[in-house]
Formats: sequence, structure tokens, C-alpha cells
Amino acid sequence: MATIVQMGPNHFRLHAKGASEIVMKRCDKVLQINSSPEGDPLSESDRTAELTQLDLNGDLQTQVHKTIISYATQSLRTIGIAYRDFESWPPAGVELNEDGEVPFSAVAESDLTLIGIVGIEDPLRDGVPEAVLACQRAGVFVRMVTGDNILTAKSIATQCGIYTQGGIIMEGPKFRALSTEEMDTVIPRLQVLARSSPEDKKILVGRLKALGEIVAVTGDGTNDGPALKMSDVGFSMGIAGTEVAKEASSIILMDDNFSSIVKAILWGRSVNDAVKKFLQFQLTVNVTAVILTLVTAVVSERQEPVMSAVQLLWINLIMDTLAALALATDTPTPELLDRQPEPRTAPLINFTMWKMILGQAILQLVITFILEYAGMSILDYNTIPDSLQAKAKANRNVGPAYIGFKRQELDTMVFNTFVFLQIFNEINCRRLDNRLNIFSGIQHNNYFIVIFVIMVVFQVLIIEFGGAAFETESLNGTQWLICILLGLLAIPVGVIIRLIPEEIFGPLKEWVNRPS
Repeated sequence: MATIVQMGPNHFRLHAKGASEIVMKRCDKVLQINSSPEGDPLSESDRTAELTQLDLNGDLQTQVHKTIISYATQSLRTIGIAYRDFESWPPAGVELNEDGEVPFSAVAESDLTLIGIVGIEDPLRDGVPEAVLACQRAGVFVRMVTGDNILTAKSIATQCGIYTQGGIIMEGPKFRALSTEEMDTVIPRLQVLARSSPEDKKILVGRLKALGEIVAVTGDGTNDGPALKMSDVGFSMGIAGTEVAKEASSIILMDDNFSSIVKAILWGRSVNDAVKKFLQFQLTVNVTAVILTLVTAVVSERQEPVMSAVQLLWINLIMDTLAALALATDTPTPELLDRQPEPRTAPLINFTMWKMILGQAILQLVITFILEYAGMSILDYNTIPDSLQAKAKANRNVGPAYIGFKRQELDTMVFNTFVFLQIFNEINCRRLDNRLNIFSGIQHNNYFIVIFVIMVVFQVLIIEFGGAAFETESLNGTQWLICILLGLLAIPVGVIIRLIPEEIFGPLKEWVNRPS
């Protein structure tokens, strides 16, 4: 960057600043003043002392270079400040560009006089090292792309935890000069790219995507727009970011804090898990309800399914609305960062989920079929009790009426048991992995608890007071206990399903989890 100032008649001064080592290479002189003894403040005489220009070579050049290194290793961003005098502006013999301005390269590429080197401290925000560590724990490879001096970049990256042993630090011009094959070899271990331009960042994003990686990019400047646009997820800064960067990004960090990216990862994984939990629950209900309705309708002499249309409507309400609210309201937990990210080609429903869906569907079908077709015998509902024996002998219609009433009660029990299997399976579906603690964090999800209570209360009201509308009969305490205990089987069976080693399924697991 350079600015021209008229100092007087026939005296124009070009002030330039930029990367310290680059500015130093363009200087052939350096300013010197007679400074006060070390540690003393600059006196008034020093301020007005006549400046001396010395040739910048040999020991002086080495001294300036050591100063740059000293500042850079202290995580200071170094800036070189220089000037050059001209007798006229535009300078004689310089051709103007298309915009009618003096080309920067014609006046600031050489013959500068170095004024000094400035070290600017930009301390790390609180929580940045912890946020970087959290990202790495979540399987996110954090890279630093900066325009800083390579030593400054290395020092800052080390403090952040970005640069680790075995990683590669490279400067932008050197990276840019690599062939495609060389880039693909270097990129997996590239942790810091220093002295880089916006084009370097764009090239890096393009190569990472070509290697099949999911790329997120942060940026705040106008020049970061192409890289933000090219990335899968672009993060721009809400405070320091330009409008161009915000338009090109997918997410705007309102506090300009890297730790907000960790929150974005947490919420992204939480939403993804919520969709999978709901699908796992809904597919279980769908598979069971369809098979149960089809089989019972075909087997029935009257070709009527075991559950009425109104009962199926209530089950559908549980399946679509209440379950979605309950399973989609789990707040993100830190344990979401303790797993690797899923590839973009990963199936939405993996083998672990299918194992649970089919296992629970088999359980529900077995229980409902046994209850429907063997329940009368198991519960001894075909036998007329002794209290009705005399009436049954006196009136032959009493016996069939009693058995018919018990059949209606059994159908109600089938419906009630099926609903409680879904209610308890909803708790089971809170986990998508093979860990056994399905109650983890449930006390923090008030929505889940409230919806669970609502479903239980409404189910009780439907059974006890549904009557003709829901085609149900009121159940006694023993029948309620049987229905609830059978429904509770969803939880221990879920534990058994999770304990089944997936390795025994071999090729089947690989086929289900194949990239989509």
C-alpha cells in the first residue's frame, strides 16, 4: 500500500507499507537517528535531530532481518514502513495506466528508504485454543491460511493448537507453484499457509473438494468472496466482514469468534441426528402397522383389520406429529463432538438404524399377533366364569355374548399394547448408536417429557372413555398391567439388539452402508 504526499514545491514523498521482508527487499537505504541511551525516553532533541540515511546492506540488513525474526517469533505481525522522494508527480519517464494513475510497480518496487519495522500484537481471543481442540476432536482438520510472515503464522498456529508435530507450513507463492499432483501430496499434512493471497485460498479449497473433502472456509474481506462461494460451508464475520463476504457465505458469525463454529458443528449434527431419530421411529411404526393391518384384514372372516380407522388415525398422530416434536427437541451435547464427521455419500439410514428398525418391528409384530390370535386362549377368555354359568344354561345367548365382549376387550388390548410399544420405543429411538444409555440427557428435554405424558394421558382417556368413537372397551387393572408390561419390552429388547455384534452380518452391513 502506498500514498503520495506533496511536501513542498518540487518535492513529493511516496509513503509505503507492507510485509516487512518484502518492503526490506525493495529498500536500498535506511534511516538512522542519534537515539538516547537504551531505556531512556526519546528526548526533544532526538525528535528534532537530523536524520541520516545509511546504505541498507551487510550488517544493517542482517540486523533488520533479525529484528523481523525476533518480532515474528513473539507472534507479532511485522510491517515495514518506507518512503521514496520524487521531484515531480507523476514522475518523469513513468507511463500512466489505463485509469490515468501511476502504476505501483513503477514507483514502489525499488529505491525505497526504510523508516522502520513495526510489530503489531493481535492476541488470541479467549477460548480459541479450546475451540480448535474441540474441532479436532470432532474430526475437523483445521488449517490456517494467512498473509502473515511464516514465522508469525507458525507461532500463532502453535499457540492455537493448529500446528502440530509432523505438520507442514508453506508460503503461498511456493504452494501456488506446485503441480496438481504435488499439491495433492502436500495438502493432507498442510496445516499453515503463510504469505498467502486470496487466490491461494481458492486454489486450496478447490483441491480439497477435488479430493472429496467437505470444506468450510472463514473470511471477512472482499477478496475472500470466491473461496467462500466455492466452499461447502462459508463462514463470514458479522462485525468485521464486508458485505461481499457476507453475501458469499452460508453462515454469518455475529460475534466474529471461532468458537461459534463449534456451536455450528454441534447444532448441525444435532439437527441431522433429530431427522434420523424420527426416521428410525417412523419406519418402525410404518412397517409394523402396514403388516399388522394387512395380515389381520386378510385373515379376518369379515375382512376387517384389528385396528379401526380412528385408532390408526391416533397412531398416525403419534407417529407424525408428537414423535417429531419429541425426538427433534434434544439440545446439542458435547458428546456430539466425540465422533468423526459423516461422508457426504453416507446413507441417511445406516445399518445400525436398520438393525433397530427391523428388530423392534419383529418384536411388535410377534407380540400383537400372539395377542390377537392366541390371546383368547392364553388369557382364558373362551371360558365362561362360574358366576355366569347358571345364566348361560338358562339363556344360550349369554355365552356367545360374553365371549364376543371379551373379544372386543382383547382387540382393545391389542390396540393399547401396540400404542405403548410405540411410546416406549420412542425413548429407545433417542439413541442412534449402540450405546445402552437411552435416558442420557432426557431430564434436560422438557418437550420430550411433556409430550410423553400427553401421549400416555390421551391413550388412557381413549381406552377408558373412547367407547363407540374409537371402538374400545374399558380395561381393568390386570389388563392395563399386561398392556404396559408388553409395551415396556421395547426397552430391554432394544438393549439386546444393540448388543448384537454388527460384524457377524459381514457383507450385508457393507452393502447397507455403501456410499449413496
